[in-house]
Amino acid sequence: MKSAPRPRLVVVGNGMAGMRAVEELLQLAPELYDITVFGEEPHGNYNRILLSPLLAGEKSVADIMLNPREWYARNGITLHAGDPVVAIDRARRTVRSQGGSEAGYDRLLIATGSRPFIPPVPGCDLPGVIAFRDIQHVEAMLEAARRHRHAVVIGGGLLGLEAANGLLRQGMEVTVVHLHHSLMERQLDAPASALLQQALESTGLRFVLGAQTAELIGTERVTAVRFKDGATLPADLVVMAAGVRPNIELARAAGLYCERAIVVDDTLQTYDPRIYAVGECVQHRRSTFGLVAPIWDQARVCAAHLAGAGHRRYVQQATATKLKVTGVDLYSAGCIYGGPGTEDIVLRDPRRGVYKRLVLQGERIVGAVLYGDVADGPWYFDLIQRQTPVAAMRQRLLFGRALCEAA
Repeated sequence: MKSAPRPRLVVVGNGMAGMRAVEELLQLAPELYDITVFGEEPHGNYNRILLSPLLAGEKSVADIMLNPREWYARNGITLHAGDPVVAIDRARRTVRSQGGSEAGYDRLLIATGSRPFIPPVPGCDLPGVIAFRDIQHVEAMLEAARRHRHAVVIGGGLLGLEAANGLLRQGMEVTVVHLHHSLMERQLDAPASALLQQALESTGLRFVLGAQTAELIGTERVTAVRFKDGATLPADLVVMAAGVRPNIELARAAGLYCERAIVVDDTLQTYDPRIYAVGECVQHRRSTFGLVAPIWDQARVCAAHLAGAGHRRYVQQATATKLKVTGVDLYSAGCIYGGPGTEDIVLRDPRRGVYKRLVLQGERIVGAVLYGDVADGPWYFDLIQRQTPVAAMRQRLLFGRALCEAA
C-alpha cells in the first residue's frame, strides 16, 4: 500500500530566522514535511552577525556558513538559492519564484527579514553607494578598499560602527556621519557614548555628529557627501547603515494583514492559518525585532506549532545587548533612560575606562549601561528580568555580583 504523500512546507527566505525554525522542526519531527526553501542569495544559510569580521579580514566566507548546501541535501530539503519568491497565491496555495519555479504548499513560512533603509537623498543611487547587509555588500566594500581611499559611513549605530572599523582595518580613511549627537543612542546613554567615541577616535576613526546629509555628489561614481549646512566630505565609498525596514512587500501583495510588519499571534501564525512568519519581518503585539535572542525564541515556538506540538506561546522578554565594537566592551539592558520615579546610581573610573549606570525604580533595577567592565552584565539582566528587590545590597550594587553575594 502506498503511503500518503507528506504535507509540503515552503520556506520563503533562507536567512537565520527561517533556517533556525527549520532546524528546530527537524529535531521535533524530522519526517513530517517535504520542505522546499527559496532564498535570494546564491549561498547556503550564513551567520549575518559575522559580516563585520568578514569585512575586517578576520573570517572567510566559509567560516561564516551555518548550513552549507550539503546540509540541505542531507536533510532532504529542496533549496532554490539565488531565486527569490516573487508571488504568493493564497487561493491556489502556491509560490512562484523569479526564475519561474512554482511550488505548492500546505504550510508556508515567511522569513523575508528586513531591507536596509537607504535615505532618499539626491545621489543615493550612484555607484559606490552601498548598504551593509549581505556577503555581496562586503565583497563590494573590499573591492572599493583596494582601489579607493575615502570612506564615509552614514549611521552611528552598531552596524555603522562595525562597517567603519572593517574599512579602517582595510586601510581606508573613514568618517562616520550620524544624525544624532551621540553614537548608539538607543543602547547607550550620553556618557557611555562619549567614552566609546573617544576610544574609536584613538583607533583613527573620525566622526561628524548631529549632521544631516543633503546630497551625495558625483557623476560616474560618488566623490563627496554634502551636508545641510553646506559642508562637504570627500567620499569614494558611502556605506548606508541608517537602519532597516521589515521586508513585507511580498506578504502585503498576497493580501496578508500587515502594519509596520507582518502581524502574527503568539504562535507566529499570520491572519491566514496556513501561513507563519518569523524574524525581522514580523510584528508581535506592536513590537518588531532585530536581535537574535527573540528571533531564536520565535523560531522555537513556530517549529513546535508546525510540528503539531503546539502548546508553546511566544512571550516577549526584556532584551540585553552585549556589544563588542572594535575591542570595546559594552552592555546595555532594560530601560536605560529611566523616567518619572526612577533614579540612577553611577560609577565612573576614567583611569580604567570604566563606566556603570544602573536605573532603579523603587527597590528594583529596571535598566543597566556598562562600559569597559561588562562581566556583571548578565547578573544585572537577571535582576531586571526577575524584578529582584535590591534594597539590601544597594550600596554594593555597582561593585558587582561577587561583592554583593559575599556580603
